Amino acid sequence: MSILLCLYLLCAVLLTFYGINCHVLIRLFKQRHAHTRAAVRNSVEAFYGGPLPIENPQIFEERLPYVTTQLPIYNEFNVAERLIEAAAAMAYPRTRHQIQVLDDSTDDTRRLVAAKVAVLRQMGINIVQITRENRDGFKAGALKNGLTHASGEFLAIFDADFVPPRDFLLRAIPCFYGEPDVGFVQARWGYLNRNQSLITRLQSIGIDGHFMVEQSARNSRGLLMNFNGTAGVFRKQAILAAGNWQNDTLTEDMDLSYRIQLAGWRCRYLVDLIAPSEIPNNINAFKNQQFRWAKGSIQTAIKLLPAVMRSNFSRFAKLQAFMHLTHYCIHPLMLFLAVMALPVLLIGQPDVPTFLFATFGTLLALSCTGPSRLYLVAENAIGNSPLKTILLIPVMVCFGCGLAVNNTRAVLEAVFGKQSGFIRTPKSGFKSRKNYVPVKSVVYLIEMLTGFWCLAGTIVYFSSNQILVGHFLLIYAIGYLSIGILSWRHSIKTP
Repeated sequence: MSILLCLYLLCAVLLTFYGINCHVLIRLFKQRHAHTRAAVRNSVEAFYGGPLPIENPQIFEERLPYVTTQLPIYNEFNVAERLIEAAAAMAYPRTRHQIQVLDDSTDDTRRLVAAKVAVLRQMGINIVQITRENRDGFKAGALKNGLTHASGEFLAIFDADFVPPRDFLLRAIPCFYGEPDVGFVQARWGYLNRNQSLITRLQSIGIDGHFMVEQSARNSRGLLMNFNGTAGVFRKQAILAAGNWQNDTLTEDMDLSYRIQLAGWRCRYLVDLIAPSEIPNNINAFKNQQFRWAKGSIQTAIKLLPAVMRSNFSRFAKLQAFMHLTHYCIHPLMLFLAVMALPVLLIGQPDVPTFLFATFGTLLALSCTGPSRLYLVAENAIGNSPLKTILLIPVMVCFGCGLAVNNTRAVLEAVFGKQSGFIRTPKSGFKSRKNYVPVKSVVYLIEMLTGFWCLAGTIVYFSSNQILVGHFLLIYAIGYLSIGILSWRHSIKTP
């Protein structure tokens, strides 16, 4: 058996592990999901002794702690006002609430924010705009700088594309009540533009899978869970005890949340507390976001996995942390399998025992159905139409495969230590008063070439009666060509 074939089979086995782990997380989710939701509801009810005091929160003023809400923004002219207004409208005693607009903007956003902050201050809102002369540390640097001026014992964080609901703080803060070892809580993301396009619909399904199933499963079983960068609340003491915000990865949120848990703090996931957000509608903006998440996750894995393996967490928790932090490695594995499928066939087919072939085929089927089943379980738990989700699953599979080139580049840059800046994801705010253009790349050319290569491989495999592998290659071909062509079209549409 050739070295190439052995390497090919090894990559297929590794990819299988990640797929099977989806089934593991689904099982964990189903075992504890109802209990976890009830525990959060009980915490809130116990704190207030009844329904939420939305219209009259000041009656609990003496019991509610001081909270600082931090709004990190950078050139967000289209959505900055919306975010600030939503934060100011949150039902929480004004004497216990400070709002920081951490404004690193270099365009008209800074002037817009200054005017909005001035109006709100005249209305009695405790709000301040904090600016810096540079973007040292990017978002992590802004949050760290804001922390030095924060009066709150707890810090709520919302990115510019979010619109926090009025009851957010009133529902999140009680989850720290009576639990001094809780370092942070994370809410679930919602979507302001879920049905804007097929791109946003597919993204929402993918994010639902993460938030409804994966995050619920991890938190309910005491596994390491990440903060998702926004729509959450930190205990200031936990941030400082874990070493504060650091900017040596592109996912400062995942980095800090893991360090907090390694330092002995717990976290809570609030699946029923939903913070609406705006999903990128431009494929290149989405790919920029995916690149940042992929590269940052691997950077965090390289940085923290040794500490995770030395920790007192169980072996199962360590395994799940490894699968979580290295999840984006599935993309270089998929790309390798797609590109090398044709050479593997051309060098000849080895004699594989029937038992081994059947076993491998079963494991491959389990791994391929894992992500799709996870999405279906998540959408069903949320209450969305199962039929609509089933119809979108084939498109979802191709969409995910098509991102492999973009995310493989991110993984390789992280592994080889190439540094890059924090690229923000442009938001339109549905008004598009200012046209922010995503960072463009010629990666779409590689995606299209890879797609045509896979299409050629599909023809050869079908001609050789290798139907099973041929279908997989066809999925890859459709995915790469779709993402590549769509990226090209969106590139020429923007100046």
